[in-house]
Amino acid sequence: MELKKIGDVVFIDGGVCAAKGFRANGIQCGLAHKPLNSDASDNSLPSAKKKNDLALIVADNICTAAAVYTTNKVKGAPLIVTKQHLHNNTAKAVIVNSVNANTCNPDGLQKAQKMCELTANYLGIDSDDVIVASTGVIGQVLPIEPIENGMQKLVSGLSYDGNNRALEAIMTTDTQQKEIALQFSIGGKICTIGGMLKGSGMIHPNMATTLTFITTDVNISAELLQRALDDVVKITLNRVSVDGDTSTNDMVCIMASGIAENNPIIRENNDFETFENALYNIMMNLARMMAKDGEGATKLIECRVSGAENDKTAEIVAKSVITSSLFKTAMFGEDANWGRILCAVGYSDADFDINKVDVSIGSAVGSVDVCKNGAGVEFSEDIAKNILGEDEIFIDISIGIGKGNAVVWGCDLSYEYVKINGDYRS
Repeated sequence: MELKKIGDVVFIDGGVCAAKGFRANGIQCGLAHKPLNSDASDNSLPSAKKKNDLALIVADNICTAAAVYTTNKVKGAPLIVTKQHLHNNTAKAVIVNSVNANTCNPDGLQKAQKMCELTANYLGIDSDDVIVASTGVIGQVLPIEPIENGMQKLVSGLSYDGNNRALEAIMTTDTQQKEIALQFSIGGKICTIGGMLKGSGMIHPNMATTLTFITTDVNISAELLQRALDDVVKITLNRVSVDGDTSTNDMVCIMASGIAENNPIIRENNDFETFENALYNIMMNLARMMAKDGEGATKLIECRVSGAENDKTAEIVAKSVITSSLFKTAMFGEDANWGRILCAVGYSDADFDINKVDVSIGSAVGSVDVCKNGAGVEFSEDIAKNILGEDEIFIDISIGIGKGNAVVWGCDLSYEYVKINGDYRS
């Protein structure tokens, strides 16, 4: 999909390895239960390549680090361990597995800590400087032996171009790889930031089921790194919905090596704004990728609300629309049933005058107004269906004359979603 660009940034290749001083690798250690790019579930198939299931990202030097976690009251053991390790806002490595979430298990904390200890021993670092994450099935005991047996291969294969191998290892029901990197300038110094994300189902605007890992060579204080991440999460990952479920293992973390040699960012000045804009470009595009690759999805839907009293009101209205199952199924059926949009606008927990609501639908082939001042207007159903036939749809909603606005992302709801989640564990 086409990347969106805000401000003076240049997209480059490399993902989490694009920034100076970061290596990565991913291997198949024996956790993966399905062949890569195959519907088959029989691991005995000799011709099928099983996907990577264990990833490692390592910085050349100790980094400033920050993270944001799921709001689910049930939290995976890796999140608890990572929060403990980031008490000093520093990290040097990330170890992550797919297939098994290591959540709701009696030995979960020990297994998560063991993953950190194994990583630390092979890298010769402190285990407290290791971030750990897991994704996959909840409630199944994580076998540590495959991870332990794979560590030598994982570490020996680390390279400055290992981003794709690491990315494959964190994917679960994802059908598309999601990574991005860009460069920008701070004080005449070229800076780089890159990231990778997994996320396809159990996505809802409270830190969706995503593991997102971001690396940068910017020199920035721990306090401002955390502030930037908190700010940007609210208007990117927290504005994506696929199916209304929020998982237990969601986490986004960022490591900053500081070796770009920019003047240290220690206050909220122009340099901080430049960095925050770069981070927004990374996470906004990753959020769009996640929405477009929603489980069973055929369309990316971007809902844009304007004219609100404030941004929060606009966000509430936009989320109400993007999470409506009736609206999502109408988009799958390419049916311009604007009444479902207005219905979702109407039951949102926001104050506005319904008689001032305008709605239009659009895509790359054009747009059409479907509602003015809270009432339907005549439009061509054929034109509307042609618009909705594209794989990226825009819903524009104006609810007044205020300055508040918000953008959220979602997808349609198809038959395939039920199929995927009906046999997820098989």
